Amino acid sequence: MILKDIMSPIRSCLLPSDSLRTAIRYMKESKFEIIPVTDESQRLIGVFTRPILYQILLDGLSLETPIRSCMKRDAVALPFDTPYEDIGEIVKDSKVGTGIVLDHDRRVMGLFTKTDMIMSLFRMSQSLKEQLEAVLHFTHLGAFVTDEEENILFVNEVLCKMLGKEPENLIGLPLRTVLPNIKFSPDLVKKSGRVQIGQIRTVMRLSRYTTINGHSGLIGLFQDVSDLEEMAEELEMVKKWQKLLDTTIEHAYDGLVMVNEKGEIIFLNRPMAELFGLDKEVCIGKPLKEVLPQLELIRALETGVAELSDVLESNGIRYLVQSIPVIQDGRIIGAIGKVLFRQLHEVRDVLRRLDVLENQVAYYKEQVKHVNSARFTFDHSDTGLVVCDADYGELIEEARSDLPAVEQVIVVGTPTVQRHLAYERILSDSEEEPDVVVHEHDDLEILYTSGTTGRPKGALFDHRRIMQVGIKMMAVLGLVTNDRLLHLAPLFHSAQLNLLLLPGFFLGTGHVIQRDFHPLETMKAIQEHKITFFFGVPAMYTYLLQVPNREQFDLSTVSRCAYGAAPMAPEIVKQSMEMFGTDQFYNLCGLTEAGPGGICLTPEDHKTKLGASGLTMFHTEARVVDDVDEDVPPGKVGELVLRGETLMKGYRWLTGKKT
Repeated sequence: MILKDIMSPIRSCLLPSDSLRTAIRYMKESKFEIIPVTDESQRLIGVFTRPILYQILLDGLSLETPIRSCMKRDAVALPFDTPYEDIGEIVKDSKVGTGIVLDHDRRVMGLFTKTDMIMSLFRMSQSLKEQLEAVLHFTHLGAFVTDEEENILFVNEVLCKMLGKEPENLIGLPLRTVLPNIKFSPDLVKKSGRVQIGQIRTVMRLSRYTTINGHSGLIGLFQDVSDLEEMAEELEMVKKWQKLLDTTIEHAYDGLVMVNEKGEIIFLNRPMAELFGLDKEVCIGKPLKEVLPQLELIRALETGVAELSDVLESNGIRYLVQSIPVIQDGRIIGAIGKVLFRQLHEVRDVLRRLDVLENQVAYYKEQVKHVNSARFTFDHSDTGLVVCDADYGELIEEARSDLPAVEQVIVVGTPTVQRHLAYERILSDSEEEPDVVVHEHDDLEILYTSGTTGRPKGALFDHRRIMQVGIKMMAVLGLVTNDRLLHLAPLFHSAQLNLLLLPGFFLGTGHVIQRDFHPLETMKAIQEHKITFFFGVPAMYTYLLQVPNREQFDLSTVSRCAYGAAPMAPEIVKQSMEMFGTDQFYNLCGLTEAGPGGICLTPEDHKTKLGASGLTMFHTEARVVDDVDEDVPPGKVGELVLRGETLMKGYRWLTGKKT
């Protein structure tokens, strides 16, 4: 597939001499955000975009003004035969939403958008799913796939033959109805077990899958071992018939090894020897643990239980190992190891490619979601000025394209959009305080929260409420001027912003702000900057505990730690106390609409109430109520309600109404 296959053809382009009126009419009819500008021979010389159009209208230029003076000449363009594999990387790194497609003479052929990329990814994803289904159809293993409700989504012909059913009579049925003699439970996942299907004896391997968008289900594989078990019953005669058996088995199976009750190899077929680079004659009589320890076949000798391994790899070839104990007169007299590697690499390759495509689709969906989210926030909050990092310049510009209220964008770093202002260039050398009177009841911030379904809600706070939050945190957490705070969570998160950053500003503490959370870099930052107070969500503590050789980092400067935003397992709290060398831990419980804050489990209460949320802080009242606002007794489930001086004024546009 090449770029020409997924582009949007364009019937005509603008000329430099065309008027603004012509450009407006063209944009209205085509719905394009960007229109190529060409010379008389249709060769690309620039582009005319919707942001340029808005700027011209704001400047009050005549509709008869030629677009020559205001078109953008550094357009993003790609040749029509750009391979599909290159397109994905180009689009992923590009901050531009639309590109121009050219022939080899630089003549315009069409436009290429991120939407085109998403649609092609969806089509290819569907194709790969069909390939995977085809591979499973032709494997010699019985196979099924279920949805998260454990209803059959797919069943191949091998399993249908085992069950004596047609595929159309199985699709959609509950798994327990199709295989009623199997008791499915979480304990079965990633384990092997013997299962009888009709007259067929099989070994079943059950796995759980999860897609990138959170859907899950079960995958089951069944290996018919009837023939092997019958062969195992005659193991004492194997040596006599070894030559005949060797010829038969080498044509029937991928790889086969047999051991006696001492674990010594008594048979090894050619495919097995070639897979692992072994000399068959040299291996006979040697302990399997020395020759092929990775097969773990000896475990079948010790336990008497048949098993099917996870996917392993040798010389670039992926394989499964099926271990079968040989039992005679109630005694284990040997074991058979069967290695399956034909077609497994095809399944794995298709699954890998499918996973890559699902990740790419998710990336472009996330980009579109970010633009829509920013546009909603700007519109809902009547934003007039945006300050952002240079990395977000293009996204902000796309989000504000149809919102005239956003008058200006200030960028920290080098602007990527021409009309954005650089933060460093607008700084003033004046040391005078601005002549602005701020009252404690003046609005200070709107925090958008999506704790419920639907659109995010803007929680509105004034200066007094946020000051009360800061006073509360300084008193409860014991923050002082000499503290050094490490900020890991995003600063648009109410906890990191209002519980730590702003109180730190009040006190004049030291601040270390990390752009992203990375466990190893966090350890380094604590040691380098001698952090004294650490705050993180429970997942961050869990990742820090998994850092290899974490003992080599000096975390002794941390005297207090806090966590919140989600429950934290008591065992993780105990391990974190040991890691930081302090028992001064605070559990902060609240919600964005409350400042956040309201409830805290102090270090003293951690000794007796570990796992609890804590007690209310000063200036806060809390109740747990039922559906009719009556207090529920201890031990009963109810809804937590808070009252205090740090609660929001109300939701943006809902102030004065029931919120």
